[in-house]
Amino acid sequence: MSYTGQGTATALIGAPATRPSRHAGAILLVGPLVLYMAVFYAAPVLAMLARSVLDPHLTLQNLVRLAGDEVFFHVFGNTLLTAVIVTLGTLLLGYPVALALSRMRGMAATVTLVVVLLPFWTSVLVRSYAWMVLLGRHGLINEALRGAALIDAPLRMLNTAFAVYVAMIHILLPYMILPIASVLRQVDPALPRAAASLGASPWGVFEQVVLPLSMPGVIAGTLLVFVLSLGFYITPALVGGPRDMMLSQLIAQQVDLLNWPYAACLSATLLAATLLLLLLCQSLPGVRGALRQSMR
Repeated sequence: MSYTGQGTATALIGAPATRPSRHAGAILLVGPLVLYMAVFYAAPVLAMLARSVLDPHLTLQNLVRLAGDEVFFHVFGNTLLTAVIVTLGTLLLGYPVALALSRMRGMAATVTLVVVLLPFWTSVLVRSYAWMVLLGRHGLINEALRGAALIDAPLRMLNTAFAVYVAMIHILLPYMILPIASVLRQVDPALPRAAASLGASPWGVFEQVVLPLSMPGVIAGTLLVFVLSLGFYITPALVGGPRDMMLSQLIAQQVDLLNWPYAACLSATLLAATLLLLLLCQSLPGVRGALRQSMR
């Protein structure tokens, strides 16, 4: 056999051996994460779902109670409304920042990115307490307004829906800015210049070129913020009032009352509603492709 034939035979013999080794290496790299998620996430979720359905009689009682529970429907509606308002607020405030961040270079981009990421370096609990200090009857905002003689009596801002919206928008804003900025940075700068050279106004360039190309980031950020808003607990519990209770607070309340089956039923309902909303959003035209593009 010639040298070329030996090399060909060696390559053919060695090829099947290298492929399993690559798969083994990938499994070894991903295995610890999969094991961690299975033990600390999948197992508790499955245990919670099992608790809500193992006893058929008790499950039927919980479902009947859930169907006739006006408190549940009020809290669930408030949860959805809060998630929608917070998502729209982060989108309106975050898009201009993401657009500016995508056009910055050098030190300006670094400083802006640090400012955007700064909330991640502080606990959600600490940030919520900070909003309590700002929005209280004798907080900084009320004292500043009274010092400027703009109000005579303190405004009631804390323990209201307004406080919940403001605090949650502040906490979740980076989750909207970063996906949009990532997609906008991938837009070819020649495209807006070409549209402007063809006579498009600045608003026309944004409306017809920049905005459509940024939609993958908008969709990804919107879904991310909306899903995170549905399960928020600490911030609404601290800055919100009794009328602004969210579903996570109702679940915690049932756990405190040791009503584990009903709490598990509520948790399963929240999980099912979240998954259903995600499936409905992904079934919309162009959403699935936009999500894939935003992950590149």
